[in-house]
Amino acid sequence: MAETRYVDPIRYPSYASQSTRDVRAWLLLLVTVVVPGGVQLLFGHRRWAKISLSITAISWALAILAGVTVLINRTFLFTIGTNPFILTFLTIWVPVIAINWAVCLFDSLRRIRLVTISQRARKRFVAAFCALLLIVVGPLAWGTSMLNSQRGLMSDLFASGKALKPVDGRYNILLLGSDAGKGRTGIRPDSLSLASIDAKTGKTVIIGLPRNMENVPFTEDSPLHKKYPQGYNCGSECLLNAVFQQGEQHKDEFDDPEQAGEQATMDAVSAITGLEVQYYAMINLKGFEHLIDSLGGITLVSGKRVPISSKVDRKTGQHGPVKGWIEPGKQKLDGFHALWFARSREFSSDYERMIRQRCVQTAMVKQLDPATVLTRYQAIAKATPGAVATNIPSSQVDSFVDLALKVKSQKIESLDLTPPRVTPSNPDFDVARQLVADRIEEASKSSKEDKDAFSASGSDLSAAAGVDAGLDPNPGSGPQLLAQSAGDNSADNGDEADAKAICYVP
Repeated sequence: MAETRYVDPIRYPSYASQSTRDVRAWLLLLVTVVVPGGVQLLFGHRRWAKISLSITAISWALAILAGVTVLINRTFLFTIGTNPFILTFLTIWVPVIAINWAVCLFDSLRRIRLVTISQRARKRFVAAFCALLLIVVGPLAWGTSMLNSQRGLMSDLFASGKALKPVDGRYNILLLGSDAGKGRTGIRPDSLSLASIDAKTGKTVIIGLPRNMENVPFTEDSPLHKKYPQGYNCGSECLLNAVFQQGEQHKDEFDDPEQAGEQATMDAVSAITGLEVQYYAMINLKGFEHLIDSLGGITLVSGKRVPISSKVDRKTGQHGPVKGWIEPGKQKLDGFHALWFARSREFSSDYERMIRQRCVQTAMVKQLDPATVLTRYQAIAKATPGAVATNIPSSQVDSFVDLALKVKSQKIESLDLTPPRVTPSNPDFDVARQLVADRIEEASKSSKEDKDAFSASGSDLSAAAGVDAGLDPNPGSGPQLLAQSAGDNSADNGDEADAKAICYVP
């Protein structure tokens, strides 16, 4: 009688039945997908298997640890996406995972030996192998590119240094629009606004400051306070937007000479509003054009025609013939037209420009949803460092991203320090500071009610996003403005009617 021996069908498939060979092929492929290095260990290649399984074990351990930590503290998710050291590690580690997975897949294919698979199952197996290769390696390669772009963005855009704590429970960030460019001497902020954000609730008040405000004071610890103890009062040329150049001219007196202009402007805005300004974010208007294009444009509704002007004749001081118009109604603006909509001065006042600039800001915030960021991330990351400069440290970006989510759950309030409340040519800064304090107090009181109201309003997605800056997006009732302050006085209602006639975001 012949002796019957058991032959391992995994290592020696030629002795197994056809159905067993087919099952073996699928099993080895599955093991490699779930545990790269497992097949190599099964075939006795211990050195190779040790390296592959170590990479696999470390990857799974890190993923599980990160997942548990995010469940406990969601801010850690933003830390992963913003910390330069973590991003650098992931930029190196993710390609290691991809290479290990791909090499193990091809080695497993070699050990499976396609000739051992039935002809009927072979086509499906090859198709599945190619699909798995794309599913596993493709996203990892794409992820590596995204991580590298994010790492570069964090390094290029954000500053080093320690994070600052909120002052009186608020972060105050100065937003500047820089008009530096060809033919311009130095930087003169073309638009200035202060975003004051409650650090706990995210309730935000945006304070608009006219660039032509005169006699602006400086905080007592500012180097410019010694030079202008009675305020920047050297005549009609000494405007708020000229403070930047004053800082540049006295940069050796500032702690950071490279940011003297920004710090001088922050000192002035702190003294005007009575709020301590911790950070700034300045957007270059030419870079702004590229940033809008990277978003795919913005959508808003213009209440009147806005001219695209020719250059100013230096002899007469007059614009040349109008080159074109941004027409009234709902408009999808690319970067060029969005920039003109925000900056155009002809046939309008500075105060009208401030409202148009706020509409552009609001439209940008609304469109920066996760889908837009993911699908256009490379273009946004490429455009942002050339468009935006800030002193916000990279160590604080994760907490600010978390704070931004809270901002989206609240209705944004606004206050413009413009006539009739404040006269830029002869401002009463005590009145200005009191207006700011009152609006901050009103916003703080209304933050909980707003959050509950927006949470309950599941049908109004625009309002729930909290980025409409007081605009009612309900097309059924027409373009109406919501109250931008807790009070319901006639002055505020008049401001809203004026703003409604200029622009709003649908």
